[in-house]
Amino acid sequence: MQNKSSILLLTLSIAVFGVITTEIAVIGLLPQLEAQLHVTPTQVGFLVSIYAIVVAVTGPFVTLILSGYNKKYVLLTILFIFVISNLIYATTDIFNLMLLFRILPGLVHAVFFAIALVIAANAVPKEKSAGAIAKVFAGVTVGMVLGMPISSFIAEYLSLSAAFYFGAITCALAFVGILLFVPSLPATKHGINIEQINVLRKRNLWLAISTVILTFSAMFSSFSYIADYLAKITQLNNDSIGIILILFGICGFIGNFVFSSFLQKNAMITTYTYPILLVILYIQIWYLGSLPIAMCVLTVFWGGLHSAGLMVSQTWLMREANEAPEFANSLYISFSNLGITIGSVVGGWFLSQLGVHAIFLSSILFSLMAFFSIYIKNN
Repeated sequence: MQNKSSILLLTLSIAVFGVITTEIAVIGLLPQLEAQLHVTPTQVGFLVSIYAIVVAVTGPFVTLILSGYNKKYVLLTILFIFVISNLIYATTDIFNLMLLFRILPGLVHAVFFAIALVIAANAVPKEKSAGAIAKVFAGVTVGMVLGMPISSFIAEYLSLSAAFYFGAITCALAFVGILLFVPSLPATKHGINIEQINVLRKRNLWLAISTVILTFSAMFSSFSYIADYLAKITQLNNDSIGIILILFGICGFIGNFVFSSFLQKNAMITTYTYPILLVILYIQIWYLGSLPIAMCVLTVFWGGLHSAGLMVSQTWLMREANEAPEFANSLYISFSNLGITIGSVVGGWFLSQLGVHAIFLSSILFSLMAFFSIYIKNN
């Protein structure tokens, strides 16, 4: 039984890696895509933003619509869409066609995570659910930190098409894994479940959602510009920046499991402590970020805390919507994407107005607001 659960969780982690890589790989491939699609930088940049916008706006609604179908078949259909999308990216030179196949996976992105997280949590005893979710989030961490550089490396040394074929192969492997190892999971109710929508009436759910938005805004108002910061403040070259990003990813992978243990022991204290730790970390980077050795040490903690934010905020939100886990997870994915967008925009404003060093001021402000949203929810 334990071996079956481990294989299932590994399959979901691979699937998550493929989905995240499909989402963000284009960020590192924008110059090549400009040439392939014969469009302006602004147009090709829209391929990135449209995906996040679609996820944020449509996620919960599409999840409700698909809640009446067999979860296994929904996952297989979604992964098939991601495989086809990557194949289109690899072969087309038509901008509108590629744009369409950025919108389609964006529509089902939140549904995929909503179902995958529920399956992971239910694959093990309840007391081990945080650890199971951590394994799935490990795929998110690896995808966010390594998916883009791996795709960029393949594009540089092989071809742009090969980079997208890599994404297609990853999603295809996950498709086979889910086909073989995920059991059939028929829906208990058909059509839209009104009980799920009713969770939106809960005041505390909206406070938890605000915590998700503020936490992701804190994380990504600085992380979105990490390469620029390391180049201009720490004054590292491209090779050193690549090594730092790999270190960031490895520590993020470990951080998932460290914080899953903390959450299992005491979710309340862990959630309260998390934004405080972020503030302390960001202040340290503010003062010591110009020192390469200090920055290497701080990256260890930055990577661990950054990825832990996914689990901490997801657990916090799920406490208020256990009766509608899929819908709640889709809310989490949608509003976390909103937080990423807000954080990136605000961090960019701080960078343009006050310089790259100031991005950590925005992260500190968002972290403090996240702490107060946690406090208000419990008082």
